[in-house]
Amino acid sequence: MQAVLGADVARTLQLLPGGRFEGTHGLGLGGESHGHAPFTVAGVLRPCGCVLDRLVLTATESVWAVHESEMALDDDDRKLLEQEREVTVALVRYRSPLAAVSLPRWVNAQDGLQAAAPALESARLLRMVGVGEEVLRGFAAVFLAVAGLSVWVALTHAVRERANDLAMLRMLGASAWRVAALTSLEALLVAGLGMLLGLLLGVLLLQGLAVYLQQLRSLSLQALWWPSGLGALIVATLCLALMAAWLPAWRVFRLDVTKLLQAER
Repeated sequence: MQAVLGADVARTLQLLPGGRFEGTHGLGLGGESHGHAPFTVAGVLRPCGCVLDRLVLTATESVWAVHESEMALDDDDRKLLEQEREVTVALVRYRSPLAAVSLPRWVNAQDGLQAAAPALESARLLRMVGVGEEVLRGFAAVFLAVAGLSVWVALTHAVRERANDLAMLRMLGASAWRVAALTSLEALLVAGLGMLLGLLLGVLLLQGLAVYLQQLRSLSLQALWWPSGLGALIVATLCLALMAAWLPAWRVFRLDVTKLLQAER
């Protein structure tokens, strides 16, 4: 009897093609073991980051053979047992949209059968966790707005404290546009450094969570993963930094060098 292992299973059990293992009942330790009929590893699947990484795949006939090999059966008993064999799970692909609607209803109308459509169950799960996701998105928007306000306050105070230095730059020949651009560049540098530190911290936390979930044999996470909306978020963060720098930069642009240098210190 042969089986194909997922990538996580092969790595955890340290099995290679040609290795052997025994099947047991139950998800915990101490289950009934079928040591009399070990499986041979026929191959190992490549990592895909999906449920296949944590599965052991074998033919239904192998499972029947494991249980029947424990019994001392003659030909008549074996034929009777073959007639009583059951398939408890079947994966069906629809050929038409009409079948996707009618077949589950027909299955659920039969005694002892139940249909589960992956698309519907996934949508139901997303509805259950969608509220928490929206709350997290709301918190993220609030934090982003607070960060933009912090950049604006910091730049405003910096312009006030360095007003004389900026006036000296104007006296040395720097144009108003160049001095205003320096203020905007400072906002971009602050936002960029904060964004890089945030991304690095997020990757580290996600990597720790991935290791923890892998030990629990739960979800498979990838820390070095580029979400589809991350690029737009980076652009939005930089634009927010420029918006926060607009008023301080405008003050620098409108700076009256003569009055500032003649003012009492």
